[in-house]
This record gives sequence, C-alpha cells and structure tokens, in this order.
Amino acid sequence: MSLALIDRDVAVGPTAAVLNDVLHPATALAIWQRSLSPVLLEALARLDVDTVDDIALDTADAAVDHTLRAAGYPDALVGPLTSDIAALLERHHALTGSSRHALRLEVVETDACRRFHADDVTLRLLCTYVGPGTQWHRVAAPDTIEQVPTGAAAIFKGRRLLDPPTVLHRSPPIGGTGERRLLLVIDPARAAVPASG
Repeated sequence: MSLALIDRDVAVGPTAAVLNDVLHPATALAIWQRSLSPVLLEALARLDVDTVDDIALDTADAAVDHTLRAAGYPDALVGPLTSDIAALLERHHALTGSSRHALRLEVVETDACRRFHADDVTLRLLCTYVGPGTQWHRVAAPDTIEQVPTGAAAIFKGRRLLDPPTVLHRSPPIGGTGERRLLLVIDPARAAVPASG
C-alpha cells in the first residue's frame, strides 16, 4: 500500500502510486488527487465545450491527437490533453495489463448516470477535466456523498472484480443548471460499456 486507506475500501493520495492500491482485494476506489499542468489548465479554461464532439476509440486502432483534432479540439489543447490522456492510459495499462483500451472523452450536460451504481467492468478510470467531478459513496454510508476533485484521476473497481460492490458512483446532478462536464473514461477494451461516471 502506498498510503493509508480510508475505512479500508478507499485510497486517496497526492501521487500516482496511490492508484496501485485499487489492486488490494478490499479496495474499491483509488483517487489520485493531482494537479493538472498549468498549460493544460490554461487551455481547458479557454475551451468552449459546445464546439467539440465526443470521442470514443479503441486505443489500439487510433491516435488520440488525430481524434481530438477531428472532434474540433483547438490545437493549443490537443498537445497537453493528449499527453495527459497518454499518461492515464499508461497507468491504466499498468493496473489491468490490457494493451487495448476503450477510451471516451465526452461532454456531459445532463444527469447522465443519476443513480449510484457500480459498472460491469474490472477497473474504470474516470477524470473530469471541466466541471464537477464524479460523486461516490460507500454502500455502508449512502447518505455521505463524496466527490472526486476536478482533474483528479479515480479508478473504480467494477463488479467484475468486486461484487457486491462496497462503493457506488454517479454523475453529479447538473441537468438544467447550464453546467457542462468534460469527462474522460478509460476501460479495458473488452469491458467497455456506454454508461458515464
């Protein structure tokens, strides 16, 4: 274990090493509370999310930078965002051993997954680049709702590794508020499902 676990099922820490804690049998969620690079933060601050398309790709078949450009992402954002996604893909690969990943980067403007749930995957990485982060709670404490910080990388253990789940998550309720989220989802390719986090 890289850092102490909170109630033995959630690991939180300031370095990428905390993500390894999700491999512990009792750990359902690992959150890397990281800071995005200043260049990426500045480019994200200038992004008009209404001008870009959602992307979904199998990372074995397509280059992320070309896909971002084709989806309308500005050149100033493509480089730093591609680098960040590549680093998260590398972390996900180290944990899953999967050489192929299903990657989605989508603009969320509704209550996409409004019910707390656990996904039918092994390990799902979620990172909210713009807007409020994914909400979660322990099954044993459903009234205590926590939120993954914007920019943090969170890996949720899915039902294929932990069933019944001990931690559930959902998209934060933003429907009708005018808020937008830019959400990255990474799954092993064989485990991809269309639900948002």
